Amino acid sequence: MGRFLGIDYGEKRIGVSVSDPTGTIASPFRTLLCSSGDDALLRLQELINSEKIEGVVVGLPIGMKGQDTEQTKLVQLFVERLRRHLDLPIHTADERLTSVAAKNVLKEQKIQPSRNKAMVDSTAAALILQSFLDKTK
Repeated sequence: MGRFLGIDYGEKRIGVSVSDPTGTIASPFRTLLCSSGDDALLRLQELINSEKIEGVVVGLPIGMKGQDTEQTKLVQLFVERLRRHLDLPIHTADERLTSVAAKNVLKEQKIQPSRNKAMVDSTAAALILQSFLDKTK
């Protein structure tokens, strides 16, 4: 299956996760602070090259009743830009409640989510990616 990159996209921060080479296990990787959409694309391209990524999974924020939100539209525009700039498969995955789950994971590790927002973002990206990987097995 190859390595995948998971993305929890936000306007201020982008949480990033990577899978192992077999595409089985997702792990938090880092959180990017980007000054613009172009900066985000450049930094993601660098990560994709350095980590030998073969596919990308972007969390899609959907309302609790399954409806699109303003954030859904922003992420869809970001995904369109990724598809234009990257020669890789780009997938989306429902990210409902991943930030809540990520905060719970950190609390279990005795890490305060409110003081570690970057860790929340990269952990959410790992949960998004893991969900996708589990569904494709």
